[in-house]
Amino acid sequence: MGLTGLEIYKQLPKKNCGECGTPTCLAFAMALASGKGSLEACPYVTDDARENLASASAPPIKAIKFGNESVIGDETVLFRHDKTFYHPTTLLIQVSDMLDDSEIEAKIEEIEGLEFDRVGLHYSVDGIAIVNESGDPDRFSKVVEKVASATQRSLLILSENPDALKAAVPGIASRKPLIGSATLSNYEVVVNFAKEQNVPVILKADGLEALNELVESAQKLGYKEFVLDAGSRSTYETLANLTHLRRLAIKKKYRPFGYPVIAFTAKNEPLDEIAEASVYVAKYASAVVLKTSGKAHILPLMALRQNLYTDPQKPIQVEPTLHAVGDVNENSPVYVTTNFSLTYYSVEGEVESSKIPSYILPIDTDGTSVLTAYAAGKFEPEKIADALASSGVAEKVNHRNLIIPGAVAVISGKLQEKSSWKVFVGPRESSGIISFVKALQD
Repeated sequence: MGLTGLEIYKQLPKKNCGECGTPTCLAFAMALASGKGSLEACPYVTDDARENLASASAPPIKAIKFGNESVIGDETVLFRHDKTFYHPTTLLIQVSDMLDDSEIEAKIEEIEGLEFDRVGLHYSVDGIAIVNESGDPDRFSKVVEKVASATQRSLLILSENPDALKAAVPGIASRKPLIGSATLSNYEVVVNFAKEQNVPVILKADGLEALNELVESAQKLGYKEFVLDAGSRSTYETLANLTHLRRLAIKKKYRPFGYPVIAFTAKNEPLDEIAEASVYVAKYASAVVLKTSGKAHILPLMALRQNLYTDPQKPIQVEPTLHAVGDVNENSPVYVTTNFSLTYYSVEGEVESSKIPSYILPIDTDGTSVLTAYAAGKFEPEKIADALASSGVAEKVNHRNLIIPGAVAVISGKLQEKSSWKVFVGPRESSGIISFVKALQD
């Protein structure tokens, strides 16, 4: 169990200097106890106190790094309205060593093609899980080598056979793959091997009681780079285990469960599998291993993940600079909108569909929509006029015509006065842009 706020306070310097960002040492101690502060913020804590308080100031769920900069764990809350979720669920696609070489090559090519650009963000699959279904260590080693040479993505090397792991892992240990699984029957060999190779390891047991026993036993081997697998493969049981593990780690500060958690989909039909994976992404899985690699299946899951792991207090934004849509020229229309990505890309999509090359100038409104920005004083004539002047659009077009959203028609007069541009009030909704701009050009 973690230390209480008062127990932490007794070991702090009690200067109440405020340099840590909180007004008093007691407030700082309470922040540490709740997992919302870092001991490093205090410049005056002694070395002895730092050592004593290390466990209290550590995040309730340990951060584990593996592969190509994949970070899992290091979360401190149950709900993102309490604090932002920082490390999006790592998504890995399964490749079986039962596939022949041509099937493996095709699978890797498909996985490598899972790259998407959506609302100004780039999505991609994080890694590949190579599964030892053949039971043959030599075949497993060859498949691991083949996959590793074909991709730079993070790797999960999955077998409960220590001999298979020993054959496959040393050749790629420098890439720091996640390996597994250590069970109650093989954990001493597998955990010691992971320690020797300096790679994180999955601890797998059937149920939380058995998992608790396994973690405590494995910790005694002097290694703690663990990822937990409660063994269940049904959606209901996995969801229950993920929730219990997160609550025990966050609320109870129960250290044996203070590690990232991995989940494996069990459904065979792709749409059912994505629905299952969505449950695990939404409810606390640090990593999810899937079988499907179809673009139409993976993209919705990535969009869900992005929505969950976006700071709710900081909406997704586009860069507030002049954007060109199509093969623009000196006669191209000029639109102005906000830099909230949903607003901007709604406008951009309609402008592109109009087949009329145009400029779009998103104003920096801290990622708020048109009406919200106007109500907050962030979409005002003066600010828009300044953005117009600094964007350089005046040198790119031979006219001074500006189209603004119809929802803020009230600013048109003052904006025209401040900017010296002729202001046209566009449609209230982006869906009206096509008919509006074509009528404007007639």
